[in-house]
Amino acid sequence: MNLPNAISIGRIAACPVIFHLTLASGTTSRYAAFFLFLAAAFSDLWDGYLARKYGWITDVGKLLDPAADKLLLASTFIPIYIVTRRPDELDALPWWGTMPLWVMVVVFGREIFVTLFRGYAARRGVVIPAGKSGKYKAFVQNLFVGGLLLWYPVLLSATERGWSGAFWGIWRPFHTAWIGATLALAVALTVFSMADYLWRYRALVTGGG
Repeated sequence: MNLPNAISIGRIAACPVIFHLTLASGTTSRYAAFFLFLAAAFSDLWDGYLARKYGWITDVGKLLDPAADKLLLASTFIPIYIVTRRPDELDALPWWGTMPLWVMVVVFGREIFVTLFRGYAARRGVVIPAGKSGKYKAFVQNLFVGGLLLWYPVLLSATERGWSGAFWGIWRPFHTAWIGATLALAVALTVFSMADYLWRYRALVTGGG
C-alpha cells in the first residue's frame, strides 16, 4: 500500500456517496455531489502524478486506478440517466432533454469492449496501455459530468431566489451550451477512442501478431 493506491481506494469509496448525492433533489446535496465529484476527478490526476514522479507504480495500482475510473463513470452517468427522466423540468438535461439510452449504450459498451479486448490481448501476450484518445475521452466526460452536477444546484438556487440580471442572463446560456456540447463531444470521442484501439492493434483483430 502506498499513497497513490490509497487515493484510488478513497475514490472508489466515494463512488456510492456520489451516486446517492446525484440522485438527491435538495440544493445542498447537489452541491455536495458536485464538490465530491470534483475531488474524485482531481484525485485521479494526483495519484497518477505521484506514482510516476516517485516510482510508486505497482501491480495493485494498475488494477485499482482503472477500476476506480470505471466506478466513477457508473456512479455519475447512471444516476444522471435516472434524474433526467423525472417529471420535474429542472431535472432535464440542457439541449438533450433526457439522457438518451443510446448514449448510455455507447459509453458503457465502449468500456466493456475495451476491457474485454485488453483481456484478449493479454492472453496473446500484448499489454494495451491507456492511449491518448482514451484519456481525452475521459477528460471530456468529466467536463460534462462536472458541468451538469454544478448546473442542477445552480439552477435550483436561481429558481428559489429569483436570480435575474445581466450576469445570470450570460451565465445560463453559457452553462447550458457547455453541458450540451461536452456531452456531444464525449460521445464522439468515445466512439473515436474505441476505433483508435482497434486500428492501433488491428493485427490482434485480424489474428496476426
